[in-house]
Amino acid sequence: MNTGLKITAFAAALAATFGTAYGVGKGIDPLVADSAPAPHDKGHSRPSPAAEAGDGHAGHESPAAGGLQISENGYTLDLDTPRVTAGQRTDLRFTVRDDSGRAVTAYRPEHGKELHLIVASRDLATYRHLHPTRAADGTWSTPVDLPRAGGYRVFADFTPARQGAENLTLGADLAASGAYEPKDVPAPRTTAKTDGYQVELVGGLRPGRASELKLKVSRDGRPVTDLQPYLGAYGHLVALRSGDLAYLHVHPNGEPGDGTTEPGPTVSFTATAPSSGTYRLFLDFQHEGTVHTAAFTVRAGAAAATDHVSDPHTH
Repeated sequence: MNTGLKITAFAAALAATFGTAYGVGKGIDPLVADSAPAPHDKGHSRPSPAAEAGDGHAGHESPAAGGLQISENGYTLDLDTPRVTAGQRTDLRFTVRDDSGRAVTAYRPEHGKELHLIVASRDLATYRHLHPTRAADGTWSTPVDLPRAGGYRVFADFTPARQGAENLTLGADLAASGAYEPKDVPAPRTTAKTDGYQVELVGGLRPGRASELKLKVSRDGRPVTDLQPYLGAYGHLVALRSGDLAYLHVHPNGEPGDGTTEPGPTVSFTATAPSSGTYRLFLDFQHEGTVHTAAFTVRAGAAAATDHVSDPHTH
């Protein structure tokens, strides 16, 4: 769309609610601007025992998509800041409440954090991975500056400390007012460039089956072999499914210090897509003290992309 559409915060909220907004995307640790989405297996996706044993037929049952509900298993994401202004720094505030309405104040850390917050635009052009601060009363807050108007989705990924509680990803809609001009999801590419780095993707997503995704990092044509741990791993991968923004948070295969996992250039993940469709993958990695994000579009249920042209929407 070439003509920008002026959207009020109220209209943007309606767009997010009824799905007329387009995609997802930008991150605050690293930033990926102007760059299609994925599922979540009630938390972090891990290969099944059969998959680990090498059974190519493992994982026929599709994992449940995450982030599509604001309430699940007795917990609710209460977003105190449902509207912001595009281009204006705002404190995003929210609370996780239990089935009695009380704010949750005890969490089980995952990857060194009590809660991971993802903010993504409905057109998947903006993605931010944030680590908010929790006050004693259970209120979480983090500064956010969304560059573009439109509908966004906020994902809270956490595990309550309550005995027997499972990892959850809850989602809520966020509207950013301003001149709205949605972007198309980039075509599938196997190579992305970000901040002078090049990342190559090998492998793809399969509906209902576990598959390996390998991401190889290089700079100036040379493999990067000294990646630094970020959130307890050499890479952190989030996938979002285009259309409904179903969320899949994938764990890497191996971890720093396990005696077998090398600090690059390749970071390996295992993931299962809950359905066919277009997904947007966001890889966070740390090198020389700075976190970078590379983004890819993949289509589950289709042959892996062979186009190695770098994604012009990723930086």
